[in-house]
Amino acid sequence: MHCDKCRDNEAIIHLTQIVDNQMTTKHLCEACAADTGLQPDSGLANLPLTDFLAQVSRQPADTSLVPCPFCGLKPEEFRRSGRLGCSQCWVSFESSLRSLVRRLHGGSQHIGKVYLPPNPTGEQRRERLVGLRRKLSRAVESEDFERAAEIRDLIRTIESAN
Repeated sequence: MHCDKCRDNEAIIHLTQIVDNQMTTKHLCEACAADTGLQPDSGLANLPLTDFLAQVSRQPADTSLVPCPFCGLKPEEFRRSGRLGCSQCWVSFESSLRSLVRRLHGGSQHIGKVYLPPNPTGEQRRERLVGLRRKLSRAVESEDFERAAEIRDLIRTIESAN
């Protein structure tokens, strides 16, 4: 895809803006992006998690943590990069990660939607229905009848798909 401004170079910046409910997308090369005041940065420095980890790294390190026995990732490497080495790191660094996730998300347990794939199994459908019925009860208890009606209709749609 070529740059929308100069039409010569390959576009590396894809800027989407929404103004007055109108979405526009601009595709710019590095030079044209810099001309408009955008500075492309492929590093991790601007990611919110990296900023958060930088703040956390200023706190005293937990000396009880040892490297991950599976991949060898050291806690200080995780603090520096913000990336875990393997799935076993979640187990190895559980105490630190639990507090990190709690501080990032306000909790360490998932409370929210249950993903329903395009062709769900019977168990996935039942799991989704249990969650929806729980939400329906809460909506009725809080007298949010519009939301309750939406949830009721969604339950009926999923049940009729069986």
